[in-house]
Amino acid sequence: MSEGPELREPDLPRTAKQRPRALRTGWTTGTCASAAAKAAATALRDQRPLEVVEVALPSGARVTFAVDSCTVEPARAQAVVVKDAGDDPDVTHGAHLTATVSWLPSPGLELDGGVGVGVVTKPGLGLTVGGPAINDMPRAMITQAVREVIDPADHGVRVVVSVPEGEVMARKTTNARLGILGGISILGTTGIVRPFSTASWRASVEQAVSVMAAQGEQTLVLVTGGRTEKGAMALLPELPEVCFVEVGDFTGAAIRRARADGLRRVVFVGMVGKLTKLAAGVLMTHYTRSKVDPQVLADVTRAAGGSDELAASVGAANTARHAYELWEQAGLLRPAGDELCRRVADVLVRFSEQELAAEVAMVDFTGRRVVAATVEGWAA
Repeated sequence: MSEGPELREPDLPRTAKQRPRALRTGWTTGTCASAAAKAAATALRDQRPLEVVEVALPSGARVTFAVDSCTVEPARAQAVVVKDAGDDPDVTHGAHLTATVSWLPSPGLELDGGVGVGVVTKPGLGLTVGGPAINDMPRAMITQAVREVIDPADHGVRVVVSVPEGEVMARKTTNARLGILGGISILGTTGIVRPFSTASWRASVEQAVSVMAAQGEQTLVLVTGGRTEKGAMALLPELPEVCFVEVGDFTGAAIRRARADGLRRVVFVGMVGKLTKLAAGVLMTHYTRSKVDPQVLADVTRAAGGSDELAASVGAANTARHAYELWEQAGLLRPAGDELCRRVADVLVRFSEQELAAEVAMVDFTGRRVVAATVEGWAA
């Protein structure tokens, strides 16, 4: 076993405190933006303000929001939904997600960002450079919400999402470092904010591992979110659902509990960003306590046979996703991804003091396709 990087498990942020009650979930900026957009679209169609609006989550569940304010003119309407992040220490808690919907002269639906929504200025985020920082799932949610009340094929509409004070909120995030300037990002994959960054979430991860062990299972599959869980389940269909644990930032806590519970095998399925942190020896990967080290990715590039020029480009990449895209363009995604997975597996085995066997798979950004792995035959 190679010596590898120093293993680190940083403390939780000070905001992550144990609480005597269950933590409350909240709503993503994407969900709130979709609710504001539907409220404004309904008000424009009916020419009267709206007080309550219902929207769909990606799961198909439907939720109702109070409309904080709503104004209507003949050709435009504006609605505001205030974000409730639950018990997550989220800088956008209380943000006024505002949607302005206006008629277009021709069919279609246009979506843009207004004041307080960041503009993408660097590659590597999976978004158009120069466009608003509104991720794919929120775009789909906003589009669906508007289509529920207005058919863009009959009446073209323009939707502008804005967040007053969004630029101030963004100063407390890593947006500027990632090249998102002028405001916050409109985010969310499930529509729900779960308090991942709390000590109680760590406890829930540990509990899930113990529940799995108590059922006699020996293989723990750690995933980082909903998308990676779907990919992991497709990869390992023979395992029961209890084996799959959404680990969030608490890989170290999960491995420690797995070892204590006598498990023998761990499989980690994740995307390039989380894997890069783990490969650097960081076992608690909350964004306030760890950052992606592009030099790790540069070293991986060289170890996978990449040129010095490519390694330098990867080392200067804006994000781990940008490095992934550079590997893909150079035809090096599979060997570089395999090397990254191997390094993560080494870290996991070392952290378990050689008591757990570890296998690692890297999925693409849909979470559905395995693009690299430590096991022959797993990657497409």
